[in-house]
Amino acid sequence: MERGRSILIVGGGTAGWLTAAYLAKSLRIAEQDHLKITVLESPDIGIIGVGEATFPTIRTTLQFLGIDETRFIRETSATFKQGIRFVDWGHAPEDGRRHQYFHPFEAPFSADGASLAPYWLLQDEATRPPFAEAMTIQARVAGAQRAPKRPHEGNFAGPLNYAYHFDAAKLAQVLADRARELGVERLEGLLTNVALDADGAIDHVACAEHGRLEADLYVDCTGFRAELIGQALKAPFKSTRPVLFTDRALACRVPYERPDAPIQSFTVATAHEAGWIWDIGLAGARGVGCVYSSDHMDDARAEAILRAHIGPNVEITPKAISFEAGYRERQWVKNCVAVGLSAGFLEPLESTGVVLIEAAVAIIAELFPHNGPIDAPARRFNQLMTARYDNIIAFLKLHYCLSRRTEPFWRDNADPASIPERLAELLEQWRHRPPSRYDFILDLETFAFFNYQYILYGMGFKTDLSPGRGEFPDVQSAARQFARIRAFGERATHDLPSHRDLISQINRFGFDRPLEPA
Repeated sequence: MERGRSILIVGGGTAGWLTAAYLAKSLRIAEQDHLKITVLESPDIGIIGVGEATFPTIRTTLQFLGIDETRFIRETSATFKQGIRFVDWGHAPEDGRRHQYFHPFEAPFSADGASLAPYWLLQDEATRPPFAEAMTIQARVAGAQRAPKRPHEGNFAGPLNYAYHFDAAKLAQVLADRARELGVERLEGLLTNVALDADGAIDHVACAEHGRLEADLYVDCTGFRAELIGQALKAPFKSTRPVLFTDRALACRVPYERPDAPIQSFTVATAHEAGWIWDIGLAGARGVGCVYSSDHMDDARAEAILRAHIGPNVEITPKAISFEAGYRERQWVKNCVAVGLSAGFLEPLESTGVVLIEAAVAIIAELFPHNGPIDAPARRFNQLMTARYDNIIAFLKLHYCLSRRTEPFWRDNADPASIPERLAELLEQWRHRPPSRYDFILDLETFAFFNYQYILYGMGFKTDLSPGRGEFPDVQSAARQFARIRAFGERATHDLPSHRDLISQINRFGFDRPLEPA
């Protein structure tokens, strides 16, 4: 007779319900009488909703869970995300000039397996196109407000890589519905106590509505409160404030000026004197937020910057969010593992919150101990997640430390003392060669080497290949390839529908019929 295993997930939201659905599907609990997953969710604790965007891995996750793309888009007010446009990060606006660059989700084109990056680097800086525009068609497509796919291409398919913008509260509901379809039990109640046994593991938890609740594995999805991993088990929190300075956000929703207003298929991240503003196009409104460092700006100034970005005639009531950037180096302690905000939070940039949840639940599912000690995977899990957090921190820091802005926030970010040692070493190497896939270990990374290239060369970083120019003789071949990319981009902007038209089509008809004429 098989020994039973039970998992109690404390907390709902994106973290709790994504964990529940993923584990239920991976462990096939609907077919296994000896496996049980329960979510204890409080109706009184809302979704924090710091992030409203994802990384392209979410498509694979949704597909694995069996969530139809049409349903997902309709029920979460989702739109497509093809990357991020960064505005004013390189330098502050001056004499009417503004710095901007695009970070697409598409990998750069290559020529016969060889990178085109060296040939772009060897071109005249004064006349060459921006890196992302030269290397992909996606920068041109997104800039023209086109969608990354056509209606007939169906679920999760399309010629261009993409993720989504979405309503965070609605996403949690979609995941909850799917988790229950997969056999997860939901209990509604407020956690009142966490009791430890003689060995310091969780013996049981309690709530007024259901009394004593026991499980083999407890998953802490209680958000910033970290009621299990932090308050009960005292797993220490490692702050990243010496590297990442932002710790506040003001968020709001902004209606479109008219129902047919274009929807950007990318996040717009606009730098300001002590942080940046996100601007996300959802189906019914824009999600806008001001991220800032309280050491460099007070709340009143942040709200003034947010209101200036939105415009004078829009009524908003910003939601204030405080966060401590950092993570727990031990996210799996004894019979408890933390997922989501209870494990750590860095900042909304690059949709790191959701992608870290995806990484954590995939590892838990893969390493889940069906027998033996429940904490057998803890050491490896902690190693993998700690390395992933550290690498994301370095990637986020890259956006800040290359800036030439002169405000104190940006000067502090450029201070070598605030740059992680490994990143500093790589930056020194990248002065003489572009980032390579061999710079990174795949299982420990969220971002690929070309993501670093997009940031470096979007920010104007100098990689000097001129001493070895003769080692790159295929200049004419590269020029032809750049011309093809440009031509493909122009063709794609003609062939692909507008972003708003495609979203409207999906919400009305799904992927089942050709795009309706405008």
